[in-house]
Amino acid sequence: MLKKLLWLLLFLAWAGTASAEISRVGATGAQFLKIGVGSKYQGMGDAAVAVANDVYSMYWNPAGLVGVEYSQVSFTNVNYVLDIDLNHFALAKYFEDVGVFGVTATMLSMDEQEITTFEEQDGTGDFYSAASYTVGVSYARQLTDRFAFGATAKYVGERIHKENAHGFAFDFGTLLFTGFRSLRLGMSISNMGPKMQFSGPDLEVSYDPLQGQGTNHAIGAAVKTTSYDLPMTFRVGLAYDLKFGSRSLMILAAEVTHPNDQSQQGSLGAQWGWDDKFFLRGGYKLNYDEQSLSLGGGLATPLSDNTTLHVDYAWQDYGRLDYTHRFSVGFSF
Repeated sequence: MLKKLLWLLLFLAWAGTASAEISRVGATGAQFLKIGVGSKYQGMGDAAVAVANDVYSMYWNPAGLVGVEYSQVSFTNVNYVLDIDLNHFALAKYFEDVGVFGVTATMLSMDEQEITTFEEQDGTGDFYSAASYTVGVSYARQLTDRFAFGATAKYVGERIHKENAHGFAFDFGTLLFTGFRSLRLGMSISNMGPKMQFSGPDLEVSYDPLQGQGTNHAIGAAVKTTSYDLPMTFRVGLAYDLKFGSRSLMILAAEVTHPNDQSQQGSLGAQWGWDDKFFLRGGYKLNYDEQSLSLGGGLATPLSDNTTLHVDYAWQDYGRLDYTHRFSVGFSF
């Protein structure tokens, strides 16, 4: 059973990325799906597929949800480039002898901008906005003491002024505890789904095939937009723990990412934790156009006997696009 699941995931990844040998930058839409969530993992350079073991696993590797022991809830805000904001909410709960279920919602938004035309290049006085969002449901289960499997189904939508596009996508992931000390292997494939296409009232036009030369009336028509693929991504990575005494733990992680619209990329990350309360993180991305260094930190503090507050921050260098700040707040209870 385990071998079949592993081979299925590898086959899906090969099928989805076989065409990505040549970079296809700009060939997919819904790019917000590539913005990671969970400041803990951004601080580690996004090397998360074998590390994620909390509510944020629904983004990186749904199999990691098996690390949720009771219940977790979290909220992340990303102050992205060009005054774009991304907000993410996630909730997960463990059910004994069944597995872990989770729900997640993400919204990318921007401020209104004035509409300009060729005739009115200083602005028409009308404004437009754009937004992208996704809502998902996840499930993960520990199939054996060494192997976990997880999946997510999600609804994806995008809006530009009055035009909309929507569709469904699926994520699958596995987490293998190799048996060699703490070494673990994670694999996931994200955003598998059909193409999406914009439609809306601003694309409706009147068409006169005779261009006023006949007696016929113009007929209703619509401008057909080109459909676009989702940014499907395959991840595979390793993670290993190093203990320094009874209270100090270092996590080392490495990951290779294969998107269907870009050449292969890599990430290296590390987290040092003291007494499971204080955390420092660092990471570096390889073969990215602008992204490189990441730094971050976190705090986990008990609020009561059964509730713990988690606060995380990450800073990521975006080269010519400056840098981003990411904040996450969550509770385990």
